[in-house]
Amino acid sequence: MHLDLHYKKFGQPTAKPLLILHGLFGMLDNWQTLALQFAQQYCVYIIDQRNHGKSPHAASHTYADMANDLLTFVDEHGIEKFYLIGHSMGGKTAMQFAVENEYRVDKLVIVDIAPKDYPMGEHDAIFDAFFDLPVHDIENRQDAENYLAQRITDVGVRQFLLKNLYRTHAGYYEWRCNVKAIHNHYASILANSLAYYDTFSHPTLFVKGGKSDRYIDANEDMELIQHHFPLAQLQTINNAGHWVHAEQPKEFFDVVSHFLSQ
Repeated sequence: MHLDLHYKKFGQPTAKPLLILHGLFGMLDNWQTLALQFAQQYCVYIIDQRNHGKSPHAASHTYADMANDLLTFVDEHGIEKFYLIGHSMGGKTAMQFAVENEYRVDKLVIVDIAPKDYPMGEHDAIFDAFFDLPVHDIENRQDAENYLAQRITDVGVRQFLLKNLYRTHAGYYEWRCNVKAIHNHYASILANSLAYYDTFSHPTLFVKGGKSDRYIDANEDMELIQHHFPLAQLQTINNAGHWVHAEQPKEFFDVVSHFLSQ
């Protein structure tokens, strides 16, 4: 069952469509600054994936679900052919969509993720923080910040997670993302959803953060990447970790713009 995804649209309606998908625990607002830059050239859609941001919640959270959500979205908006960017979890959604709907995606950009399985455990502290924070009892965002600081030492990660916190009409705080569904499907989020025979034969750019070795290994992963994406190229952006687009936005914009305009 597909969901009606929340989105924002920028740029000229007649320009080439460019769709952007955020990563795990993220939301479309993470991409708004870059979307406005891309909108000078393209008609840009930034989209909240299911169980994230302001999109609906659902018990199921698989890449098949998210690819189907995206297919329904482009059909309902009359978007026939487009460019597609996906970061992390959004990158895996984008890969799944592209191999299933090759004729719809003219160019594909995958940001700091590969079509492979990842080990469990990295997000344990984040899930613990989500579940343990007494959201209905805190009085303000600073209370939440203080609470998370005891569990998550990285200030950037804390601020990223706190973007999910909002005050309801009833006056108490709640998480925007559906933590329970995401946690229940965490293993499948980390897994490679592509079958051995899945391929996408259009131009594809993989963007790796120079300080992010866990997600793409430039030496070991290219054979696998080019098995599924035979026209794939890899571009490394120095002085950037997993959130490449947030840490080096200018270089990221320049690299992706060059690829899309070729």
